[in-house]
Amino acid sequence: MSDRTGIFAGEDPFALAQSWLAEAEKTEPNDPNAIALATVDAAGLPNVRMVLLKEIEGRDAPSGGAFLFYTNYGSAKSAEIAAAGKAAFVLHWKSLRRQIRVRGLVTREEGAQADAYYASRSLKSRLGAWASRQSEPLVSRTALMAEVAKVTAAHGTAPTRPPFWGGFRIVPLEIEFWADGAFRLHDRFRWHRDTPEAAWQILRLNP
Repeated sequence: MSDRTGIFAGEDPFALAQSWLAEAEKTEPNDPNAIALATVDAAGLPNVRMVLLKEIEGRDAPSGGAFLFYTNYGSAKSAEIAAAGKAAFVLHWKSLRRQIRVRGLVTREEGAQADAYYASRSLKSRLGAWASRQSEPLVSRTALMAEVAKVTAAHGTAPTRPPFWGGFRIVPLEIEFWADGAFRLHDRFRWHRDTPEAAWQILRLNP
């Protein structure tokens, strides 16, 4: 597309997303990798919450390109993802006045890659993953801290990754890049494909 230049240049949406995130890491004051993750429950009612995007896999990765985050598999979002097999999210950077919207298919990452990421976290975060029964009712913070003490005694300073905790990989069918424009005449480009194996179709959208 002749007018897709500058910050939108290139045919690879994963490389473009990686470059935008790298820019945001220099300008955003907190959590430039925070995404608003949307799922849908069994009744069709949407849910959205903030999680941290931990990796953008390039198209040369075994996944063919994907977005990866980690969570407790017993959580509400995990149950909704398991039922639908799909999710969506948005990355928004106020400092850059840009955003990326993604919709796609979701699979688990619960192998060596998940083990490596879990091991890279702080000890308290690793123990916290064992202690939290995410999304379930909690009597009090005192009860939570008691559970942390319990798992600390059980797992010590080298806890392994809990079997109920791991990653989700979103393989996109649609990625939209948005950049702020004067007088609300924003720039929007959408990469779309019907299946993960199909070629991308790229369209400029009206603001």
